[in-house]
Amino acid sequence: MCGIVGYLGNQEAWPIILEGLRRLEYRGYDSAGIAISDNSGQLHFRKTLGKVVGLSAVGLPDFPKGFAGIGHTRWATHGKPSNANAHPHTGCHGGIALVHNGIVENFLELKRRLQDQGHQFTSETDTEVIAHLIEEGCTEGLSFEDSFLRLGGLLKGSQAIVAMMQGETGKMCVMRLGNAGGIVVANRDGQSIVASDLPAMLPLFRTDSPSGEVAFLESGEMAVVTRDSVAYIDLAGNALNKQLRHVTPEDVLIDKGGYRHFMLKEIKEQPQAVAAALRERVDFEEGRVHLPGFPISDADIKQFQRVMLIGCGTSLHAAQVGRHLIERLAGLPAEVESASEFRYRDAYINDRTLYVSIAQSGETADTVAAMHEIKSKGGRMITICNVQGSQTSRLAEGTLYMGAGMEVGVASTKTFIASLTILNLLAVYLGQVRGQLSPDDSRRLVDDLARCPTLIGDMLADTSRYLQLARRFVGYNNFMFLGRGINSPIAAEGALKLKEISYIHAEGYPAGEMKHGPIALIHAEMATLALAPRDSLFEKMLSNVKEVKARDGVVIGITTVGDTELTEEVDEVICIPEAPEHLVPILATIPMQLLAYHIAVLRGCDVDQPRNLAKSVTVE
Repeated sequence: MCGIVGYLGNQEAWPIILEGLRRLEYRGYDSAGIAISDNSGQLHFRKTLGKVVGLSAVGLPDFPKGFAGIGHTRWATHGKPSNANAHPHTGCHGGIALVHNGIVENFLELKRRLQDQGHQFTSETDTEVIAHLIEEGCTEGLSFEDSFLRLGGLLKGSQAIVAMMQGETGKMCVMRLGNAGGIVVANRDGQSIVASDLPAMLPLFRTDSPSGEVAFLESGEMAVVTRDSVAYIDLAGNALNKQLRHVTPEDVLIDKGGYRHFMLKEIKEQPQAVAAALRERVDFEEGRVHLPGFPISDADIKQFQRVMLIGCGTSLHAAQVGRHLIERLAGLPAEVESASEFRYRDAYINDRTLYVSIAQSGETADTVAAMHEIKSKGGRMITICNVQGSQTSRLAEGTLYMGAGMEVGVASTKTFIASLTILNLLAVYLGQVRGQLSPDDSRRLVDDLARCPTLIGDMLADTSRYLQLARRFVGYNNFMFLGRGINSPIAAEGALKLKEISYIHAEGYPAGEMKHGPIALIHAEMATLALAPRDSLFEKMLSNVKEVKARDGVVIGITTVGDTELTEEVDEVICIPEAPEHLVPILATIPMQLLAYHIAVLRGCDVDQPRNLAKSVTVE
């Protein structure tokens, strides 16, 4: 989940790489580093502990001069955050500069062998092993490219690797193995950039430039990059005719739009995210859902006996909501599985099950690995994701793209809402095809979905209430979030948001489970947030709230506008618009996002880049 940038061209490399790293910092910010190859081929390294901005302090304006370089922003796996463990890494003689995203699963075995041969290591990372392996190959008489290519047969695990060699001023080698986070390559006008993600490509795709083309490396592919050309080969050394993907400047732009934090901007963009998810998928005149390009025939859909949804983190919570929607609207049994655990049991996979993966980035390693397992056993599979051309979209038979626009804040907000919207659409579509929904049912559901952007927009028009609540609760160190039925996963998501960005201990529980243990935690200094909309489970939630209050608990209630029963029982109340039960999860999420955001800001936390987290988890 680290961020990688490499540049070759006719401009000073340092500022371009620094800008690229800043744009990729959502992938990790434990440390950062840059290596520049000067005009004589000498390598110059600069590293800093913490965020990319530290490189400016050690390098600018006296940064190393040169037209080629690589950079890295790290999310630590092997070895604590430190200067010594920061990338780029090198070998014994300093002639290699290498950056890496992934985990070398056999690094201890390789490290011991190299040490036995006299190699000296200076870091605790698994990455340094790779630099020494390249150095070993060159010592044995192999070329830089052949030494790099040989890595494909030596390394176990998922890797994205970029390296330069001293004396090879105008060349870098790039490789992707397994499910490690992506590598994208672009070349135009005598310049080349390699990076983990599109935002780092901005120097080649400024707003005044026409659209261009990029290539995404697949597993088992390597590229030899110069400023004028890119050669793609497989691990056997055979040339590849790489398919290029068209991109526009809008694909690579990131802008806070005047907001203090990306997270707040992205919360405010949620009406547009819902509208984008609905676009071209709903016929409002017919009152039906259409999913253009859906890869599975109506006949096959009618043969499905169950649906299995998989995801991690926020996407797992979306999947749990999706289970309720599919069972309720499509009449199909549905299961949810954590993608990180999926491969560690003998899952029963067959062609009578529809498998649905959810991953906003489309690069989450656990989800990708689970999808490989499903695909290898003949499972029928679609994916919901936000990034075109991602790994999950390439593995699945078809993709339901969120269309939410780039999400920079590490804590997912608008992509979660977009996921819930698409899961509603999918459930309705399956229900239509299977005859579970009448035309009147479909029309009602479509009309309800059409109201969502406006309802969310109304909720976001004035957010001062959440700052007020944040000021009251910022001093609480423990929270419990309670919900029932379809809102139980929303309680878990609310707890996750709070703990992610404010570092406050928070737990999300099905409200009916509270009496089976968590109720022992209730006291006057523990806050409870209760999701209690006026739905079929309202009375049960009201009873749960009374149980908390009877034990001196402090309660924030989220209920439907106009309610008086819950309002009389709780310490603070947040009202959401009246809506059918299947849409309440979308609306109920908004207050919890805003409460978490304002509490985190008041606590002085780094909202967009919370500690120990990264946007795309590309290691298992």
